[in-house]
Amino acid sequence: MLRWNDPLPCRPRRTIVAGVSGSGKTTLAARIAPILDARHTEIDALFHGPGWVPRPSFTDDVRRLAESDAWTTEWQYGAARPLLAARADLLVWLDPSFWTVTFPRVLRRTWRRSRNREALWNGNVEPPLHRVLVDREHILRWAVSTRHKYRESVPAVAQEHPRLTVVRLRSPAEVEGWIAGPLEEAGRG
Repeated sequence: MLRWNDPLPCRPRRTIVAGVSGSGKTTLAARIAPILDARHTEIDALFHGPGWVPRPSFTDDVRRLAESDAWTTEWQYGAARPLLAARADLLVWLDPSFWTVTFPRVLRRTWRRSRNREALWNGNVEPPLHRVLVDREHILRWAVSTRHKYRESVPAVAQEHPRLTVVRLRSPAEVEGWIAGPLEEAGRG
């Protein structure tokens, strides 16, 4: 597993970004895409249909994405993870401190989206923040309950796919240093 300042072994073509809700997966995936000349597809937009109902074509859409030549996306959803990992050549694991970095981010984002009635994927809107008290699937509860999940799944997928380069970024400073250093260098190669 590479650290933020380790050079990448080659120019990646297919990148997945892993991390808990609020860790910055989508933001980082969108930043990686132009550097590597790879299209960014937001996996949530493929998954969520109107009314937060999963889209029936999700797995087929992910399969088509994975089979394409160059892409960047987030590594989430049980049905999508194996399809993406089998084709990816780079996995970037965002693993900052949960309580000081990630949770405040997901709280601010959820509050802003809820307050502004911000339209997300396929017209969905974040539920009111007070729903955290009654909705087991609320994003804030989800973030807390899944905060340790990648500590097992990332090493497991790295072992299952030995050709997959894995980079672990543990802070916003490491993210910025990795983008400006190893990623930019690989993008030029």
